[in-house]
Amino acid sequence: MAIRVKREVCCYCGGCSAVCPRNALDLIDTYLYIRKDLCIMCKNCIKVCPLKAIEVVE
Repeated sequence: MAIRVKREVCCYCGGCSAVCPRNALDLIDTYLYIRKDLCIMCKNCIKVCPLKAIEVVE
């Protein structure tokens, strides 16, 4: 499983990167990068996203 950002939905507010305990989300310019090597699948980013732009994929 992995976390994926629906880029066409994401507003790049940065809320997800603020709640990530491992700093696995990097907001650079208007692009959100997920560092899969750091992600522990806590799903905090999914819970905080106001637009439901982050999801778990198989």
